[in-house]
Amino acid sequence: MRSRDYGRDVLAPAARTRPVPPPEVELEADLVVEEVATGFCGAVVGTERGAVTLEDRHGARRVFPLAPGAFLLEGRRVTLVRPRRAGPAAPARTASGSLAVAGHRARVARASRIYVEGVHDAALVERVWGDDLRVEGVVVESLDGVDELPGVVEAFRPGPGRRLGVLVDHLVPGSKESRIAAAVTGEHVLVTGHPYIDIWQAVKPASIGIPAWPTVPRGEPWKEGVCRALGVAEPVDLWRRVLASVDSYTDLEVGLLGAVERLIDFVTA
Repeated sequence: MRSRDYGRDVLAPAARTRPVPPPEVELEADLVVEEVATGFCGAVVGTERGAVTLEDRHGARRVFPLAPGAFLLEGRRVTLVRPRRAGPAAPARTASGSLAVAGHRARVARASRIYVEGVHDAALVERVWGDDLRVEGVVVESLDGVDELPGVVEAFRPGPGRRLGVLVDHLVPGSKESRIAAAVTGEHVLVTGHPYIDIWQAVKPASIGIPAWPTVPRGEPWKEGVCRALGVAEPVDLWRRVLASVDSYTDLEVGLLGAVERLIDFVTA
């Protein structure tokens, strides 16, 4: 006999309802989300197959897989997906942020030049500004140390249409570098620089995956001290990691960006 007040079997388990999947949200630049598992909150700054890169308000970046329901958007769980609709293509840009010039052959080299202190400086400038420099016909050469600068300037013989721009590390008031720069600067010679001990420091730590560049005691070679602090055996190994971490101007500190842009403007004026 069944009671009218209860169901067929009051002890039977309730019928299961199928969970509703989180809504899908298409990825777009600067979309702010929170990764559920870690609580990391940041804006979308890059995507690749099956993964998204987020950057928090401190500039730290992390890569997360695009798993279903792995993110919170405005407090609700969502699944991030790559855009399905192909909108108008954004203008292509070089690594320096300039508009890319399609189909343009490298210009014949100008008489003007940009000199940097060493091969690492040259490699980093090439990685970010290489496309721009080829369009402008500007050659970058290495000094092998700022101590050689006076002799290089004298041999170069700067003049109208033959300008010389120089990028110097650790260009701060009262330094040896600042005294050498002041001695050679003139109408056709511009020396700019950044405040960092070495060009490596001009790469943002977050881009390399470290919280900050280590502090090296005075008197200890800087590159060797940094490698020791980070547990890297050889400077060449760390340099490969540093250079590989730079994809565009956003991976560099403002102090270096401004210095290089001023040199390019100066030698192409």
